[in-house]
Amino acid sequence: MNYKESFLGYLQHEKRNSSNTVQSYSTDLDQFTRYCRSVHKNLNLNEVDVKVVRGWVVQLMKEGLAPRSVNRKLTTLKTFYQFLIREGAITKNPMNGILGLKQKTKLPEFVEQEHMDQLLDQYDFGEDFSGTRNRLLIEILYVTGIRREELIGMRDHDIDIDGMTIKVLGKRNKERMIPFIKEMKPNIEKYLKYRNESFPGLVDSYFFLSDKGKKMYGKLVYRIVKKHLEFVTTIEKKSPHILRHTFATHLLNNGADLNAVKELLGHANLSATQIYTHNTFEKLKQVYKLAHPRA
Repeated sequence: MNYKESFLGYLQHEKRNSSNTVQSYSTDLDQFTRYCRSVHKNLNLNEVDVKVVRGWVVQLMKEGLAPRSVNRKLTTLKTFYQFLIREGAITKNPMNGILGLKQKTKLPEFVEQEHMDQLLDQYDFGEDFSGTRNRLLIEILYVTGIRREELIGMRDHDIDIDGMTIKVLGKRNKERMIPFIKEMKPNIEKYLKYRNESFPGLVDSYFFLSDKGKKMYGKLVYRIVKKHLEFVTTIEKKSPHILRHTFATHLLNNGADLNAVKELLGHANLSATQIYTHNTFEKLKQVYKLAHPRA
């Protein structure tokens, strides 16, 4: 029986992981399989023990792999061997007793609030289809915190202009409703006017279209965001995901409830949202140092 293929099918159909996640798991298992075959004479995956896994971790560290990347690969193995236990393929889990490597907490980068205001309020995007689209695209990413793939998948019926909400299909096909500010309503209507004039006859179209009237794609979204963020910030990463970090950080800096931010982001666990509180605490420390007479 090909346990790897069964496992990947389980991830895709039962766990409903994204295609990128499934591919990452597949790559990790292939790497581990090659290690087992080269070092342990064609050892099968279901014959692995704790020593084999620890040996692989040592090799990965010698190759210079970052602790975060090593831990991700260990997560793949843990999920795989839990699957084998469930299927009755093995009786002892070799991942029991395997601990992740310690890693430094890397704070999410974000764009300062005044820089986002500068981009959205002062920068001239142009009065045409591309200009209004680019501005609205950046505004929606910042105002709602949605992921790039969620933005690409938005259709006309997902946006309730009067109700000021956007329906988003997130990871594992989970839907959530996100409110948006009233100042965005005329920008949406303006974009739709230019879009429908440029590409007449659209019926329940994908909301954002390329310059050729096709469905928006990931690389184009990245290029649009990177190009415009370069005008207002010097942070190293200028990706769509940075606007998601910015959304969460600005909400928390302005007193938003952590659980509410979790729901808006579509996180499954609160721990995924808590990383943004570190940015908030760093800001509090700066205020403290500037304001306290003994600081």
